[in-house]
Amino acid sequence: MLNINKPLFYWQLTSNRTVMINKFSLEIKSPCDENIKDMKPNANGYFCDSCVKNVIDLSLKSKTEVAQFITKNKNNNSICARLKIAQLEEEFEINEISNLQNFKYAAVIAATFLLASPVLSQEKTPPKTEINSPKPNLEIMGKMISRPVQSKMISFVFEGKIVDEVSKKAMSSYQFPNLEIYITGAKSSVKVDAKIGNFSIPVVLDDEQTQLYLTISSGDLTYSKTINIDLKKINAAVLKQTILVNPKEFYQMHIAGGLGINFIDNKKNKNS
Repeated sequence: MLNINKPLFYWQLTSNRTVMINKFSLEIKSPCDENIKDMKPNANGYFCDSCVKNVIDLSLKSKTEVAQFITKNKNNNSICARLKIAQLEEEFEINEISNLQNFKYAAVIAATFLLASPVLSQEKTPPKTEINSPKPNLEIMGKMISRPVQSKMISFVFEGKIVDEVSKKAMSSYQFPNLEIYITGAKSSVKVDAKIGNFSIPVVLDDEQTQLYLTISSGDLTYSKTINIDLKKINAAVLKQTILVNPKEFYQMHIAGGLGINFIDNKKNKNS
């Protein structure tokens, strides 16, 4: 006689399910010197006229999305991709479930058996009676006052000059072409004058703000810095300030080229 008090069907379901975990990391085996801004954007990333092929942009994808892409393309050895430098240090996982047909078959049989069993209907847990206890009455009495918000938003134009802190001159347009700057409170980045390093960018800030976070970029090279500001020095809705930059502190944000997949722990089985 079958004792249905034992969770037999659960054991059947889980015993037929094997999760294959493939761990891998990414690398750019053959870095590309082409400028991504010169490529034509498309649905998958960019199209490179020099190589006449698509460059898949993985830099904005999550770890799950990257893993899904690799799952679909793991047999493709000629993928050209764009990655964040930080992604080269990450570890990704592909989880594959085997024996899926056995899993579905066991689930159908188990569900049919349980629904047809008269014993289960007799062993339903009786409903519990909920007792409503009175909530404590928490009150506080006294004179009510209002606290007005002291800060307000102000709009002005932030004008400045980006200067090499070593040479005290404008940044080299040869080393850092197409320089752009983005500042906290701005809607978008603006271009920096290549010859003299000047820029002008509208911003909206809290009138109590004392610092600005800025990002300066040139292609895939990026520089970030927090600067102190004094909003009391705004004159005719303009705040002027020189920004000193160390060229050696620029770091590479992205890298593109032939994609390599390094499996760390291939086909490691985990039974659940």
